[in-house]
Amino acid sequence: MFNFMKKKTKPETPEQQAQRDSAVDKALLSYHVGDASIATMVTGLERNVHELTLDLRLPHSSDPEVIQQELGQLLRPHGIEVIHMNVRLPAPPKASSASLPKSSATSMPKTTDAMAGSTQSQAARSDAEPAITKAAPTQASLAAHPRIRHIIVVASGKGGVGKSTTTVNIALALQKLGNRVGVLDADIYGPSMPTMLGVADVKPQLENEQFVPVEAHGLAMLSIGSLLDGENTPVAWRGPKATGALMQLYNQTNWPQLDYLVIDMPPGTGDIQLTLAQRIPVTGAVIVTTPQHVALLDAQKGIEMFNKTSIPVLGVVENMALHTCSNCQHTEAIFGKGGGEIIAEQYHVPLLGQLPLASGIRAQVDKGEPSVLADDEFANYYINIANNIETNIDKFAKPVDDKRIF
Repeated sequence: MFNFMKKKTKPETPEQQAQRDSAVDKALLSYHVGDASIATMVTGLERNVHELTLDLRLPHSSDPEVIQQELGQLLRPHGIEVIHMNVRLPAPPKASSASLPKSSATSMPKTTDAMAGSTQSQAARSDAEPAITKAAPTQASLAAHPRIRHIIVVASGKGGVGKSTTTVNIALALQKLGNRVGVLDADIYGPSMPTMLGVADVKPQLENEQFVPVEAHGLAMLSIGSLLDGENTPVAWRGPKATGALMQLYNQTNWPQLDYLVIDMPPGTGDIQLTLAQRIPVTGAVIVTTPQHVALLDAQKGIEMFNKTSIPVLGVVENMALHTCSNCQHTEAIFGKGGGEIIAEQYHVPLLGQLPLASGIRAQVDKGEPSVLADDEFANYYINIANNIETNIDKFAKPVDDKRIF
């Protein structure tokens, strides 16, 4: 069970979390081991609500247990209850291999409860050994969400290819096929789902200390944009804060029973994508691209990233494939032609659909009534894509862990 449930406090807003993270950063910068700041010894840092995991390369003369206790006392006022430390110490100077312990190559990560005092003996402290490197979680090790059957991420290698417009219409199309669907806006820096669904001014409610998704035309939707003061408020956060916000939106939300949770990803292959791959059980990814050569190159990088993180690619959507002039009805492939087919064939994945470059699609999402909702002339394109997703998705489903508690 999450710490915010234990503490019986309201979930932090992303702004409050950012303030707390900033205070923790300043406290860490102020802590020194000998004459050196501990910041110079941190090789990895991960936040999880009220827990902090530090990968440290410490001087041989340092005492990891003492450091752990002192950090616990230092960070407790800033809301950190548990500190995990993965410590690596250099070999003692002039020591031969025969004098090293048998387990010198590995040791266990150290964990402390910042709310409690140390119970470690002096003998245990003197036996501190270099830590093993903690392997990153994999998709195979992640249990499925007990209330969500499939999690689909919609991603692109670059911005400006119509990914968010495609996401919202795919979600509505899956719903139109009779599914219970939710949308999570993971584009922390450029959230657009509230505007596209016409709920930009609606704030999520709190119930049992969890966010209640905003109801948008039957979809259960949550976005960082729903928590900001206004549409012009920038999210100027570094990577750890942005990934922390994503996990908070996923974990601290009371998602209803869903057949699909569709996640609108930010463009690229950065921190948020990697965090999602390691901590959210994804059924599969949909790649959105345009036929343009540059866009295809970036789409390939996205597919390669999902392949390396063991997330199946459900297929490719080629957006802006053809444009028909509204005056003369001449049809032209403005961004090139056949790119989606080429990349689908190259990676042996389906071409889920090809979408036109049409001002009507843009106009509908701008006014909060996407094409599928408006049932306009472009709605069937997205219905066909949703049908293609449903055709093969069950073979990628993850087993549900009914004992998991959120």
